[in-house]
Amino acid sequence: MDIHRLHTGEAEALIAATGAELQSLRLGGHDLLWEAGPPWPRHAPLLFPIVGRVKGDTLRHVGKMFPIPRHGFARDRDFALIEGTATTCTAELRDDEATCAAYPFPFLLRVAYTLTATSLRMDLALRNPGDAPLPASLGLHPAFRWPLAPGLPKAAHRLVFEADEPGALRRLDADGLLDPAPRPSPIQDRVLPLNEGLFREDALVFLEPRSRRLRFEAEGGPGLDLRWEGFPHLGIWAKPEPGPTFLCLEPWEGHADPADWDGDITAKPGSFLLAPGATRRWNFTITLIADSR
Repeated sequence: MDIHRLHTGEAEALIAATGAELQSLRLGGHDLLWEAGPPWPRHAPLLFPIVGRVKGDTLRHVGKMFPIPRHGFARDRDFALIEGTATTCTAELRDDEATCAAYPFPFLLRVAYTLTATSLRMDLALRNPGDAPLPASLGLHPAFRWPLAPGLPKAAHRLVFEADEPGALRRLDADGLLDPAPRPSPIQDRVLPLNEGLFREDALVFLEPRSRRLRFEAEGGPGLDLRWEGFPHLGIWAKPEPGPTFLCLEPWEGHADPADWDGDITAKPGSFLLAPGATRRWNFTITLIADSR
């Protein structure tokens, strides 16, 4: 596949072979996904086998060094279409000679999409076909239009979390590594009012927030209900640019290397080890709220 189109009624989603990336999502007459223009050329990349950066962009394993780009390689690799219908598709990525040059482990990653009239669900599964534990991280990076609809002020938007979030905020340093110093959370009474100033120091990183669900909304416009399972962390990011831009709401299992850590990938903070023959699963659902008033 180059592009697989999902459609039912007026709902439509486009999935690209490269990265199995969601490239367009239209629900209830609203185009919800960022169009991948300046200042950021992606829509909703899949982050694997790392989330964020490893120190020096180099993965370390048993004394050997493997160059690997920020967020890994899955977002730039072609996935194979396993099955596809009008409302579903499943694609997979397997290890090969090129992936082993950056990540010396066998793996099988599958991504499935299911479209309804008002929602899109994403199911992910990672299997370890090898005979040794598989160290990995996996994350999502969807970029939603901000404002959600033409004519809405950007500052009228907010995030509403399902639970109180008293935990600290973390930031990234100038090298894109996790700053060890916690910051006060900008979330108050489950609400994060949105403004471009939030992102002048790059992403907001919440390690193990209580919420597994939030709303992205603006009074008088459409809203999105986002929910996820299997992802313990959340990143929120935007380019602090004037004019229409995007807001990335990113469930992760994994995060950038801490700035004060430098070790083997099997001990990387935030990552997981998948036993031989085991499978790990995650899901993420985007549902349209027709009117946030």
